[in-house]
Amino acid sequence: MTTKHSSIAIVASLCVAFFVVVSCSDNGVDASGIKLFALCSILAFLIQWLCFIPSWFFHSERFFDLVGSATYLTITVVALIAVPEIDTRSVLLGLMVCFWGLRLGAFLFARVQAVGHDARFDLMKYNFTWFLMTWTIQGLWVVLTTSAALSAITSSSKKGFGWVGTIGVIIWLIGFVIEIISDEQKRRFKLDSKNQNSFINTGLWAWSQHPNYFGEIILWIGVSLVALPALSGWQYVSLISPIFVFVLLTKISGIPMLNSAAKKRWGDDVEFQTYKESTPVLILKPPRRPSSFSS
Repeated sequence: MTTKHSSIAIVASLCVAFFVVVSCSDNGVDASGIKLFALCSILAFLIQWLCFIPSWFFHSERFFDLVGSATYLTITVVALIAVPEIDTRSVLLGLMVCFWGLRLGAFLFARVQAVGHDARFDLMKYNFTWFLMTWTIQGLWVVLTTSAALSAITSSSKKGFGWVGTIGVIIWLIGFVIEIISDEQKRRFKLDSKNQNSFINTGLWAWSQHPNYFGEIILWIGVSLVALPALSGWQYVSLISPIFVFVLLTKISGIPMLNSAAKKRWGDDVEFQTYKESTPVLILKPPRRPSSFSS
């Protein structure tokens, strides 16, 4: 990526973040004269930029995913501590975000440590603007993804939990479990030396080509439902959270990148072609074929 394109992406990310921060701060509480939602969002970007400095100096991406997850935890805890009144909704939202962040961060960090590097960064970590853009976009990722939860936690309007919140918790649990099972199934699959040059098509991966992403999208829908009753005015902009996660994973950095890599590796494999044609890309559905192939 050119310096010009990277610079434009950085500016665009900050503009989007500014709009979301201004909107989601509506009807939000203050902390030291600053809207708490805005304070948490600024903190999210500052953490990325501070961690970018040593990462650029050592041309290392080892802590990228860990920093992203730690940022989720940090701004959520800051919001819970700084908000004048904590209700059941705020506590649950905080736990939902933190459990997800802890689990995913530990999983991704362990994966990078085991492999030794993250191939996504092979080129960009030697290009200052491109690498900075990646860290900046991670800040935007944190802000947009947590926007519904943070809006509800920092809202000056506290309402009863209600049935919508209960449904949201159930949906979050379903998505969380799907993501955990999917990641664990793939981890165990890769540990088996017999599968070194094979693709996974068993377990939940027989029902979806990307069940982990399906689980993640579902859980953020759950978070948004829990947050919904506490939102008002421009805070409804924060409901972009699950939409952003869906677009990010299905159109930008998730499925497109994985599909491209898989096509290069197994594109001529008849079994892989059959798997791609018969297995849903995202939504879990019963397989229209035997649940596994002989690899």
